[in-house]
Amino acid sequence: METFNIIYPSPVLAPYIRYYWLLKVDTISEISETSIPVGCINLIFHRGSRMFSETSKELQPQSFIGGLSTEFTELTSTGNVDMIVVVFQPFGARAFFALPMSEFFNSCISVNDIGDISLKELANQIQDNTDSLSSIALIEKHFIKQLHSFDDHNYKRIVTAIEAVNNQPLININSLSDMTCLSNKQFTRIFTEYVGAKPKEFTRIIRFQRALYILQTNPQISLTQLAFECGYYDQPHLIKEFKTFSGCTPTEFMANCPPYSDYFSTL
Repeated sequence: METFNIIYPSPVLAPYIRYYWLLKVDTISEISETSIPVGCINLIFHRGSRMFSETSKELQPQSFIGGLSTEFTELTSTGNVDMIVVVFQPFGARAFFALPMSEFFNSCISVNDIGDISLKELANQIQDNTDSLSSIALIEKHFIKQLHSFDDHNYKRIVTAIEAVNNQPLININSLSDMTCLSNKQFTRIFTEYVGAKPKEFTRIIRFQRALYILQTNPQISLTQLAFECGYYDQPHLIKEFKTFSGCTPTEFMANCPPYSDYFSTL
């Protein structure tokens, strides 16, 4: 039996957290899935068995921060699955953690290794709490408290840049730095600190997510037209990026599962 739910954050946290998702799978059979880059940092709490990464050949930590990724990961279950996942806004995680978000790039860092005592205590509370709604309440209480110490000096700049990336497939880094009134070097440094990847890497992920969303809403579109609408140079460029981020071509992807963009479907 499998249950999957999405819960949206309270209004005070909505600018920083997109949603929480909860997954429970009660089965003795092994399940597998491919995790693809989404463009958002996650905080994952395993209350059941941990997932095994076939890519890195190791178990995921019990509770960890999953940084922005430019790689797909093959995961398999090792028992009953019971997960709570906090999905941050692309620029939101920086409000709650003292470290630059680039420290988590292409990595899964255990809560125990971050040096945040209050987050470690939260992870222990979640581990011992079998009620999902009260667990979400604990998470919200923790992050609302963290907000009081957040210095948002550059926050609006990054929000402006992300909105431009979302709305303009062909936007370039020079335009992003200009609209935030920063030099290219300053913009890249601040963007990477907040988002967890350099602007070029982030725009690649969002271009891929845009392609998924268009395939989701218009599955009959040609690959040539899809490449044009998403800002790829040409069809071979689209196919190459698709294979990098998902492990297969667009045609193979659609043959295996219905395309779905976690990024654009929940904007």
